[in-house]
Amino acid sequence: MLAEELIAEALRLPRPERAQAAEELLSSLEESEDEVAAAWAPELERRAREVAEGLVEPIDAETALNEILNELKERRARQTSS
Repeated sequence: MLAEELIAEALRLPRPERAQAAEELLSSLEESEDEVAAAWAPELERRAREVAEGLVEPIDAETALNEILNELKERRARQTSS
């Protein structure tokens, strides 16, 4: 069965059954916690080393969030003006 046929068939299901199918399909794409932790380990080690060596200065979460939100606002403004 092709993906298009499967999707067409799934769309005929009642809403609760479609939700269950969607949830199971999405969860099949998730990586395990161990895989995620293993993937992030080198990055976390690099960041910790940079802080310990004084190469970067950590900032608090509120400041980081504000900087991210301001950057997003600026990007959106540039997109709408072009």
